Amino acid sequence: MLFLENFTFPDADEEFDFRLGIKRTCYGSMYPFGTLSRRGFARIDFAPLTLLAGGNGCGKTTALNAIAEKLSLRRSAPFNRSPFFEDYIKLCGCDCRPVPAQSAVIASDDVFDFMLDTRTLNEGVARRREDLLGEYMQAKYAHVRLRSLDDYEALKKTCDARRKTQSRYVRENLQGEVRERSNGENAFLYFTEKLQDGGLYLLDEPENSLSPARQRELAQFLENAVRFFGCQIVAATHSPFLLAMRGAKIYDLDADPVDVKRWTELENVRQWRDFFREHEIDFRR
Repeated sequence: MLFLENFTFPDADEEFDFRLGIKRTCYGSMYPFGTLSRRGFARIDFAPLTLLAGGNGCGKTTALNAIAEKLSLRRSAPFNRSPFFEDYIKLCGCDCRPVPAQSAVIASDDVFDFMLDTRTLNEGVARRREDLLGEYMQAKYAHVRLRSLDDYEALKKTCDARRKTQSRYVRENLQGEVRERSNGENAFLYFTEKLQDGGLYLLDEPENSLSPARQRELAQFLENAVRFFGCQIVAATHSPFLLAMRGAKIYDLDADPVDVKRWTELENVRQWRDFFREHEIDFRR
């Protein structure tokens, strides 16, 4: 599915004209002006799966944020919204069909926040589990005499503890224990829960917190989301596993001017190739 067909950023001439109209000159930075234009990145023509590749500071995140703001996509994490960001967005253009309501931009901070929330929840479950273990032992060996309603509740607990094993007592009283997962598992789970059929999704370095094996799983998941479930995905990434996704159109933001390339032509990927070639003998031992 192709909701977003193309997007244009202001070129160097448009940015120059804008600067001439600025009366105050006390700003230390006019970000995002100058970030993408310095390498002639003025237009993206999208495919169902489009990737922005390049090193730190090349403008991948800036491009995603500009697209997200122009389309008013849902987002959770804040971003670098400088005093000139709205002016910059006004100079951007796009050719886009109506964007589905479930569409969103997902940044690394969103994934980190989800992992922290899940960890906090699991810590709460763990503390409750410890409390129930103590409660079980206390109830099982308690001697209760009925003198009030409070004693009745205590007797119920004692009877419950005596007819159940410790593990069953704890499990049933936790009422829906959250399964503890690794950070990588939670990060992968976040994407599988957030991406819905037929949505436009902008992903900023989704490989963060994922092991190589999980990155390969994510690549397969994103390929399937585009191929079978009508999603359009635009992602900024360093990951060779994601860059190698089938059918991906890749913009190399390290190139001057920015150009479309095969994943095997990217300098970042070639660095990985050269590294493993240098250590090829180590894999034979």
